[in-house]
Amino acid sequence: MLDVVATKSGVIMYVRTQPGSSKNRIIGEYGGRLKLAVTAAPEKGKANKAVVELLAQSLRICESSIQIVSGESSRNKKLIIEGVSPGDISSLLNVPSQ
Repeated sequence: MLDVVATKSGVIMYVRTQPGSSKNRIIGEYGGRLKLAVTAAPEKGKANKAVVELLAQSLRICESSIQIVSGESSRNKKLIIEGVSPGDISSLLNVPSQ
């Protein structure tokens, strides 16, 4: 189950990234985190931008609604996503949440 925390404006969510993949995709759940694969290399914020783009597209929200709070230089990241609920995460990403 994904570790998704509801806030007043959206959710806090944890992700694990796999940069340098063959295609951008959502892999599934990994230790309570959403595991994402992105084609971008982990340099100069390219992979972070790809993560935000992939999530925004999958959740059908604008990229500005997603902020990386911690882990910008790590594979493990903490995100704040505005305008969605834990149920939205579960249904739109097709990954179970708590």
